[in-house]
Amino acid sequence: MHVDAIVLAGARNNGKLRAASDAVHEATIDIAGQVMVNYVLAALKGCPAVERILVVGPPELNELMAAQGVDIVASGDTMFDNIRIGIEALKPKDKVLLVTSDIPLIQSEAISDFLNRCAQVEAAIYYPIVAKEVNEKNYPGVRRTYVNLKDGMFTGGNMVLLAPEVVYQGHVLIEKAINMRKKPWQLARLMGMSFLIKLLLKQLSIAEIEEQVSQVLGFRGVGVITPHPEVGIDVDKPSDLMLARRVLSKARK
Repeated sequence: MHVDAIVLAGARNNGKLRAASDAVHEATIDIAGQVMVNYVLAALKGCPAVERILVVGPPELNELMAAQGVDIVASGDTMFDNIRIGIEALKPKDKVLLVTSDIPLIQSEAISDFLNRCAQVEAAIYYPIVAKEVNEKNYPGVRRTYVNLKDGMFTGGNMVLLAPEVVYQGHVLIEKAINMRKKPWQLARLMGMSFLIKLLLKQLSIAEIEEQVSQVLGFRGVGVITPHPEVGIDVDKPSDLMLARRVLSKARK
């Protein structure tokens, strides 16, 4: 499987991370001597399955991206806007990999592994999920939002492989889901009341979630269990930034 990739780098640094960095945009926060987005780009460049890479971000990134040899287009107001802008600019022939710019611990191997797993099943949406025990084994004490399922406790990743038509035809639900991505209970309500009740009772399985998502969106969606916790460790608060700086400082020595 070969894909094009879009890096979403438009988020302004006006949330919790502001207390730890005065960078205007999250993508430009310094981590061990590199801006955060550069780690994501390095991982994508090192993945043989990734062909073209496009960054969607503010004009302030133009010079940095030129130095990386990566094309960039101006970001919009919301994450969904940026997804649409990226797809319209890149015009991918097949599925496209969407990656946020705030997962600096990501490695090429994790991306390759995810894409290899995706290639084993036919779907329109592939979403990586990480088991809680995998996170805690590799990064003890890391704080993530988990959902308790029949299959175990999982957190979501910060990339998704999808067919472009999903964005155009399912834009209303996709935009709502993006806005609720940090609030699993609200996401569950979006799927229906019976779905929410089963989640509350811990009676949902990954297969049932896949089936419901597919019915609601009209496109087949699958959850892809990954052994690489870095897929789900986004930097959105000071403790995450401290972790990333500690890990990447050691890696650069």
